[in-house]
Amino acid sequence: MFAALGAHPWAYPMLEVVHLLGVSLLLGNLVLLELRVFGWGQALPVEPLARLSLSVVAVGFGLAAASGLLMFGTQAGELLANRVFTAKMALIMLAGCNAGWFHARRSLQLQDRTARGLMLLSSALWLLVLTCGRWIGYV
Repeated sequence: MFAALGAHPWAYPMLEVVHLLGVSLLLGNLVLLELRVFGWGQALPVEPLARLSLSVVAVGFGLAAASGLLMFGTQAGELLANRVFTAKMALIMLAGCNAGWFHARRSLQLQDRTARGLMLLSSALWLLVLTCGRWIGYV
């Protein structure tokens, strides 16, 4: 299956499109929620916005993860030897740990300084993931 993905002229580029769409949905909705927690759009209640936003984040992550696994399968050996790919995977793990900590401490309800710091850290981690993803092909 992975050989067919690598051999078909449209398959890998379309996986990249799906991957970027997933990352866009993920990061865009995290930033939207972050803006609300930082005080923008105060007319929007946080809880319903968070439910919608985080649902779209989950869809985005699912698209990025599924397409990323398929792309990985086409060149696993090469990617495992790439330090930028390794950094990207570590950053995704850190972003997941950050999200777990954010939700475990009920940060959306608290909306305190720590919650805002964790949200900024989340956006920074995902921007670094995006940056590493773009650099993989150049190192």
